[in-house]
Amino acid sequence: MDKPLAAMLAEDLDTGFTRLVTSHQNRLYAAALALTGCPGDAEEVTVDAFMRAHRALRRYPEQRIRELRVGAWLYRITVNAARNHIRGRRQATAHLDGVAEIAADGRLQPEVVAERAVDAAQLRSHLVALPRHHREAVVLRHVRGMSYAEAADVLGRPVGTVKADVHRGLARLRAALVEES
Repeated sequence: MDKPLAAMLAEDLDTGFTRLVTSHQNRLYAAALALTGCPGDAEEVTVDAFMRAHRALRRYPEQRIRELRVGAWLYRITVNAARNHIRGRRQATAHLDGVAEIAADGRLQPEVVAERAVDAAQLRSHLVALPRHHREAVVLRHVRGMSYAEAADVLGRPVGTVKADVHRGLARLRAALVEES
């Protein structure tokens, strides 16, 4: 999918960029949400990432655009935008997004809906509290479903480092959840 999109961007930036946004906006928003823990912040990060991408593409020569691995490049921009956004605020917050989807399932009892919402909020707050390098690695690997190699490419780190960051991040999450119960 990257090569045809990269070719389209190289030939006609405006049309290609519209396609880029429509094909990647949900994935980038989900990654930003997992990194920031807040829907409003995730929206800001996603918009910022697309703006940065558009500015960069306007400066890139055609050949560089054609060789671009668009997905990994966009995730790298999103991770950096999230870092900058988080750095700019004092404390990350967790929100109970997704409760509406859980509640919409009429088969579930209200107490099950409430319990799942609390569990999701606790997990999200612990994820947001992880050190940045652990949080980013865990989000890319387990929330976005990237391979270790893809996550390493996005983060600009060796695969072994990403594996260690994921392992340590998951260990911290487990410890925090056990401590909480």
